[in-house]
Amino acid sequence: QLQLVDSGGDSVQAGESLRLSCQASRLTYNKYCWGWFRQAPGKKREVVASIDGDGDTTYADSVKGRFTISQDNPKTAPSLQMNNLQPDDTATYYCAADPRLWAPCPPPTYTYSGPGTRVTVSS
Repeated sequence: QLQLVDSGGDSVQAGESLRLSCQASRLTYNKYCWGWFRQAPGKKREVVASIDGDGDTTYADSVKGRFTISQDNPKTAPSLQMNNLQPDDTATYYCAADPRLWAPCPPPTYTYSGPGTRVTVSS
C-alpha cells in the first residue's frame, strides 16, 4: 500500500519560512487527492492544504496567502511552502493521500498519511 514519508520540519522564528517535503512509494493509482494536515496539542486536526487529481487546490482560511501546496505531477507527493510562519502554526504536519477521487477533496479523513514532521514557531 501507499507509503508516505514527510520531512522538513524545524524550529523557526515568527516571519520565517519552511518547506515541507513528502516522499511517496508504492503508488497504486495514477491520481490521488493529496494534502497536508496538522495537529497541535489540544487543538483539532486541521487540513491546511489539498490538491486534487486535476491540480485544483484548497487552503484553510488560517493559511491562505501564506502556504502553497505544489507537486511536479499528479503521481508525485506534494510539497508545502510555508511563508510568514506564526506561533499558531506550531504543530506536527502530516503529508496525506486518498485514492477515492469520487469523494470530496479533502476527504473527512485521509486514507494514508506520513509519520509527521514537527514545526515549531517562536515569537
